[in-house]
Amino acid sequence: MIAVIAAGNGGIGQAFIERMLASKPDTIIHASYHHSIPTQTLLDNPRISWTKADLTSESDIKMWLGGIESLDWLVNCAGMLHNADKGPEKTIREFDADFFYHNIQVNCLPTLLLAKHATAIYRRQKSEASVKIFATVSAKVGSIEDNRLGGWYSYRASKSALNMSLKNLSIEWQRQLPNVCVASLHPGTTDTQLSKPFQKNVAANALFSSNYTADKLIDIIGSLSAEQTGRFWSWDGSELPW
Repeated sequence: MIAVIAAGNGGIGQAFIERMLASKPDTIIHASYHHSIPTQTLLDNPRISWTKADLTSESDIKMWLGGIESLDWLVNCAGMLHNADKGPEKTIREFDADFFYHNIQVNCLPTLLLAKHATAIYRRQKSEASVKIFATVSAKVGSIEDNRLGGWYSYRASKSALNMSLKNLSIEWQRQLPNVCVASLHPGTTDTQLSKPFQKNVAANALFSSNYTADKLIDIIGSLSAEQTGRFWSWDGSELPW
């Protein structure tokens, strides 16, 4: 198996790589990182090829994916909820345009760029019988139908935009690349830097380790068929409304 893991140095991304290496001994991984360097153990692993890439830069993604001949799974683990200065809004009075744009740039744009430049790779494998995967880690708060609490304008909107992009992509590829399954994945609340400031109100049994989340997402992806393209999955295998 050949897997492409975007943002493989983040909390979920790194766990995803480690669990895939452990559970799928034949896997070769192409992984990206940006600001923080992966652990030395992962850097030294001969089954992982690392590329430094800004996932919001089309030229970086084009160069990275242009060197990959084939793939079975592409999983984008990039995402942001807060930065050093701002966090999710509790009220519209806290809305900031620059923070909104940053959310869109990090949470939605990379998936579109990855899809654009992965198309040629999938096209080379169009005749293969095995299902290929294109998946992105999204968030349940991006579901419009499920929204009961409001708030978090920038994050919710960026994840909704991501989900719409994935749904749109699934419709196009169902016609052109019928062996590719496009999936949106909700990881649950995972103990990473992204969720750290918001964990105090999370029940102990609802805060997942990165390894647990990665195992659950790998199980979901591994069970998908091409006919299940264009759906939004929760970590427990249930389907979420868009």
